[in-house]
Amino acid sequence: MKLTIRLVLITIVSISVFGCQNYLDVVPDNVATIDDAYKDRVSAQRALATCYNHIPRNGTRHEPGFAAGDDIWIHEFLDKGGVGDRWRQYYRELAVNGNNVNRPLYSYWHNIEGGRPLWKAIRDCNMFIDNVHKARDLDSYEREEWIAEVKTLKAYYHFYMMQLYGPIPIAKENFPATASSEELMVFREPIDEVVDYIVQLLDEAIPSLDLKVNNMISDAGRITKPIAAAIKAKVLVTAASPLFNGNQDYTTMLDKRGVALFNSVEDPNKWILAAQAAKEAIDIAHEAGIKLYHHQTTFNVTDETLGVMQVSQIVADKFNEERIWSLSDFNSSSTNIQNLGLELQTIPRLHGDHANVVYQWFVPTLKMAELFYSKNGVPIEEDVDYAYDDRMSITLVPKEQEAYMQPGYRTIGLHLDREPRFYGSLGVDGGWWFGLGRTNESDQWPLDFKAKSITGGMIGNQRYSTTGYYIKKLSNFMSAYTGKDAYVGKPFDFPLIRLADLYLLYSEALNENLNAPTPKVYEYIDQVRQRAGLEGVVESWAKHSNNSQKPTTKEGMRAIIRQERNIELAFEGQRFWDLRRWKKSIEYMNQPVRGWNIEGETPQEFYQVITHNRSQYTLRDILWPIMQDEILRNKNLVQNPGW
Repeated sequence: MKLTIRLVLITIVSISVFGCQNYLDVVPDNVATIDDAYKDRVSAQRALATCYNHIPRNGTRHEPGFAAGDDIWIHEFLDKGGVGDRWRQYYRELAVNGNNVNRPLYSYWHNIEGGRPLWKAIRDCNMFIDNVHKARDLDSYEREEWIAEVKTLKAYYHFYMMQLYGPIPIAKENFPATASSEELMVFREPIDEVVDYIVQLLDEAIPSLDLKVNNMISDAGRITKPIAAAIKAKVLVTAASPLFNGNQDYTTMLDKRGVALFNSVEDPNKWILAAQAAKEAIDIAHEAGIKLYHHQTTFNVTDETLGVMQVSQIVADKFNEERIWSLSDFNSSSTNIQNLGLELQTIPRLHGDHANVVYQWFVPTLKMAELFYSKNGVPIEEDVDYAYDDRMSITLVPKEQEAYMQPGYRTIGLHLDREPRFYGSLGVDGGWWFGLGRTNESDQWPLDFKAKSITGGMIGNQRYSTTGYYIKKLSNFMSAYTGKDAYVGKPFDFPLIRLADLYLLYSEALNENLNAPTPKVYEYIDQVRQRAGLEGVVESWAKHSNNSQKPTTKEGMRAIIRQERNIELAFEGQRFWDLRRWKKSIEYMNQPVRGWNIEGETPQEFYQVITHNRSQYTLRDILWPIMQDEILRNKNLVQNPGW
C-alpha cells in the first residue's frame, strides 16, 4: 500500500498510518542518525512525507497568491489581533503598508511571518535523494518512483522561490557538516540557469512517474506524471513571460562576481519551449483521463442554476476529473478561529442564526465584479448591447433574469446581463445563493447586503464584508448551516493546477509564438468558454464587440487570453502570479480598492463607491526582499532592487 499523503492535515494522517508520533519532520539534521532514518521502507516513507509537508498552502491566508493580490480585500479587524493572532497583522500590514527588509512578511526564504521553510524543504529533498537507497526492503521500482516525486517537489520549491525572489541560489546538493563558513556563502544564480536546473529536475523525474495514483483516497496529492509535466509548463511559461524574459528593469542587477542575474534581451524561443511543454502536459493529462469538469446533479434545477453551481464545484468537488494537483483535505469545517475553514472566511451569514458562525474576512473587490464578461462573452466595456455607461445606475431586476437575480429587486446595471461565471463566483446584492442548506431552486437564499438586513451590515468589528461582495466560488453547495450557530462543511481539495489552467497557458504561449492567431490558439480557450456557456472567441467578438477584429491580432488575443485567465481562475490564487509575470502588477496594484457603502440602508446609500487605502506599489515590490540580516551574514548575496 502506498504512503498516505495529506498535504494539509498531514499530522492526522501520519498518526493514523505510523502510530502516535509526529512524523512531519522526521529527517534528522545530524549525520550520526541518518542511517536509522532510512533503515527500512517505513522510515523512508516518513522522510517522503516530510518532503511533501513543505508545499505552500494555496487558498489560505499563508500563501501570497491568495493573500497578496488585488482580487481579494480584508477589513480593518485583521490588524488588531494579539500575539497569537499575528497572521492578522501581517496580512493587513502587507496590503496597507507593504513589505520590509528587517522582518519580511510572507518570507519563504526565512520561514517567518506567514512563510514556509522552503530552503529546509529543498534540504530535506536532497537528503531523501541521497539516502533513500539505504532502505533495505524498498524495491527498486518504488525507490525510483519516490525519487522522481521528490525531484519534482525539489523543482517546485525552487520554482516557487524564483517566482517570489527572482534569481536564487541553486541547491543541487546539501553542504557537508564540515563545510566552512566561506563555503556556505552561496551566490544567487542567473534566472536562466535557475530555470534550466528546474526543468532538468522535472525531465529526470517525469519518465519514472505513474500517470495516476493507485488509490484516489489514500494517495491524494501524490506527484504523478501529469503534475510534473504541468509544473514544467508553468515554469517555462513563467520564464518566457516579460518579468523574466528580456526585462530591462533589472539590467544593473549584478552579483558580487559581476555576473548579470537577468537576461536583458528577449528570447522568442522561450515561448516555443513553453508552448511545447504546455501541449505535452495537456496530452499527458488527457492520457491520464483528466478532462474539463462538467457538473452533474440529482437536484431538479434549471440549466442556469446548474451553470452557477458548476463554477464553485470546479473547485469544491473533491474528486472531479479536471483536477491535476490539489491540496488534500483542505477545507476544514472547524469554527475554531485559528483553524477556520475557507468557506467560513468567505461566505455570508444567511439567517439570524448564522451570526456567530461565519467570519467574512476575505471578500472580492469591485474590480473583480467589473472584470467578468457580459452574458455575450465579451468585456462589458466592449459589448455593443450592454449599457456600460449606465452600469452604476439603480434599476429593477427584470423577470427574465430571475435565474440569477431576484425579480423586482433594486440593484445596479453592473449586476445584470452577466455571464454565468459572474453569478457562480460572486455573491452580489440582489442575487441568490444555492446550497448551504437550501437545495430547492425555488427556495434559494436571497441576498441583501445593505445595512440592517440579515445578510448585510456589520456584527461587531469582524463579521462583515468590507466591499459588499462575497466569494461564492470557494464554497461547496453541500455544506450547510444546520441550526443556530451550527455549520457542517463539506471538505474539498484546493486546486494548485487544473486542466483549464493548462489550456489557457497553451493558448497564451502559442499566441506569443505567432505573428497572428491561428485556429490552434482559439481551440483550447474556446473549450474553456464553451464549458462556461459562452460562444467561441471569434464568434463572440464578431457578434457583440465594438472591436470585432480584436481576436485576429496577436496583441488583441493576448488581452483576451489574459482576461479569460483572470475570470476562469478567479480567487484561486493565480491572478497574483500572472500579474507579476506579465509585468502588470504595478499597473493593477496601484488601482484603487473599491467596494460599496456597507453602512447604507437604501439602494441609493448602499451603491456609493467607497475607496479603501493600500500602499503604493512600486518596482521594488515585484521581487520580494531578502531579510537584511541574511545579506549581512552572507557577503555573496545581493539584495533585490529597491530594498
